[in-house]
Amino acid sequence: MSKHITHWIGGKQVATAGSAPRRGDIFDPATGKVTGQVDFATIAEVDAAVGAAVKAFGDWRNASLAKRTTVLFNFRELLNARKDELAAIIVAEHGKVHSDALGEIARGQEVVEYACGIPQLLKGGFTEQASTGVDVYSIRQPLGPVAIISPFNFPAMVPMWFFPIAIAAANTVILKPSEKDPSAAQFIAELWQEAGLPDGVFNVVHGDKVSVDRLLEHPDVKSVSFVGSTPIARYVYETGTRYGKRVQALGGAKNHMLVLPDSDLDLAADSAINAGFGAAGERCMAVSVLVAVDPIGDELVEKIKQRMATLKVGPGCNGDSDMGPLVTGVHRDKVTSYLDSGLADGAELAVDGRKHPITGADKNGAETTDGFWLGPTLFDHVKPGMSVYNDEIFGPVLSIVRVSSYEEGLELINSNPYGNGTAIFTNDGGAARRFQNEVEVGMVGINVPIPVPVAYYSFGGWKASLFGDSHAYGPDGIHFFTRSKAVTSRWLDPSHGGINLGFPTNA
Repeated sequence: MSKHITHWIGGKQVATAGSAPRRGDIFDPATGKVTGQVDFATIAEVDAAVGAAVKAFGDWRNASLAKRTTVLFNFRELLNARKDELAAIIVAEHGKVHSDALGEIARGQEVVEYACGIPQLLKGGFTEQASTGVDVYSIRQPLGPVAIISPFNFPAMVPMWFFPIAIAAANTVILKPSEKDPSAAQFIAELWQEAGLPDGVFNVVHGDKVSVDRLLEHPDVKSVSFVGSTPIARYVYETGTRYGKRVQALGGAKNHMLVLPDSDLDLAADSAINAGFGAAGERCMAVSVLVAVDPIGDELVEKIKQRMATLKVGPGCNGDSDMGPLVTGVHRDKVTSYLDSGLADGAELAVDGRKHPITGADKNGAETTDGFWLGPTLFDHVKPGMSVYNDEIFGPVLSIVRVSSYEEGLELINSNPYGNGTAIFTNDGGAARRFQNEVEVGMVGINVPIPVPVAYYSFGGWKASLFGDSHAYGPDGIHFFTRSKAVTSRWLDPSHGGINLGFPTNA
């Protein structure tokens, strides 16, 4: 073990020197080896982080928009210059391949760039002479200290869905990342400091339920942003709102991809592979159910099987790996258990990921035999009610459901308790337009398998995939991290300043 990850509070690392009362192991998923430890925060340490955020809030909210955007642009440049370093950190602790880690950073960077436009995004409205001599206008102001609780599967991108906008809008932040891959958050905190962000505006506490519960209960935390499983999202929402907080809690998913008979089956097969097995299926927007409208089922399954056989599964740091390991041994075993339960329920195991070869050692030549591996897996003839259909597996397991018509496929999707993302593959514009209107899902792709919106829209699902009424980033993000104030004013006497012939500047 060489790494020791601890909390970042008030612009510096907490000096625990390995003395934290509770700690967790950090693994290299490709080898199964412990590579370090992360401290779990005590309630006192969470309170210290919130206290640092409270202390920093007054000065940061009074900083000019010019100052805040300068820091945002600096952070953007530093993140772009050092993205390969951050990607390597993600690969080492999450296991995804390097190109996928770079893609994660790039999508998070989009939100940083959106937040750089905060002067335009915070503009209010103005009505002159609403009444005689009276003007009315609106302004948006920050909330205060805000908490972000992020999952293991996107240790850089998901926090970046929230903190760029929160910081740009003059809030201060306490980030609680996943204890499974904590180093990315630490790296980001150091980038913020280098960018010129004042101490205490961005804080990181590590840990588990103790840290989460204290953030949900703390009276000085004004809002909570969460991404994770549906049971925990519901808990975060119900607990946070009970303590009077504004909460956006994004939960789980069971994303369906509906393939109509007129679609390009090669495109559909490629898309199913990309969306089903990228990041080893550990994505909330992964396609986990492909709904094939017969008579194309047999042909489509064959095309998918042929492509699965070509995938290279190996360490994420290897340039030729298509798919890496799962994040932990416990999670790998849980996902693998669905192969047995799917068979027991009557589904056909068309491709058994346990038999997929693992290629290559890691970059240091370390053996990967003890890594957390499961290759791409395909179930055919899956039906609702089977565990592989009902549950969010969060691994490289793709299920094929056969239906006889568009209407049957649509009903299947709309009957699912989740409503995160969906896609339709077709060359019929009328069918696509009908689908986008009728499907009860928050994000829809038309011949696009992973319809994650660009940063100037907002990310979020419906039904059990979202608790709260605010989606992540985009316009919803601006509204979530600010509150509106309406001002009615009357000025009876004019006032003026002194003479200054210099060109006016902003600071």
